[in-house]
Amino acid sequence: MIKLIKYSKGGFENMKTVKLCKEGSCCPEVKITDTRVEIGEKGNTCVLTSEQWKILKEKVLSKEL
Repeated sequence: MIKLIKYSKGGFENMKTVKLCKEGSCCPEVKITDTRVEIGEKGNTCVLTSEQWKILKEKVLSKEL
């Protein structure tokens, strides 16, 4: 299941969250704000700057990764 959630709370940045869940497995998610991207699951998260995210996204889309 892939689920896109968009929300904003007073004072917080706009955030988009994508959950990458499968039945019977872990449920990692990608949280995207205006300044950073968090990828992972509770206790195992990687934080990228917007520029690092842009580079990673370009490499994936160009099939370099």
